[in-house]
Amino acid sequence: MADVNRGNRPLSPFMIGQVYRPQITSVLSIIHRITGVAMAASGALIVWWFIAAATGEDYFEFADGLLTSWIGTLVMLASLWALWYHFCNGLRHLWWDLGRGFELDQVTRSGMVTLVASAVLTVFTVIVVM
Repeated sequence: MADVNRGNRPLSPFMIGQVYRPQITSVLSIIHRITGVAMAASGALIVWWFIAAATGEDYFEFADGLLTSWIGTLVMLASLWALWYHFCNGLRHLWWDLGRGFELDQVTRSGMVTLVASAVLTVFTVIVVM
């Protein structure tokens, strides 16, 4: 027999805004995964830079020129933020591993602290390095 209420049911929980409202823990979890992949990619870029340095002067100039261009600087700045975000979120998870911080207000606060701390540490690192 056909389901007559088929059109009235939600099709997927991934229909953001219609059915499923993202929570801070789910958004930060997704960001944590994305930053992990981004750090692996930026690590590959750094290894490529070292290989270019070992290969020859012309190839190194090309690689160095690309990584020090405005797009390369932007990628490295995003990678630096990803590193600090991943670090701060790792500390947050260590806190959770101790069995603390699971109340809803504490989870929200620790998530916001993670975002702010990663931004502050990124700016601090850029200031110290320059």
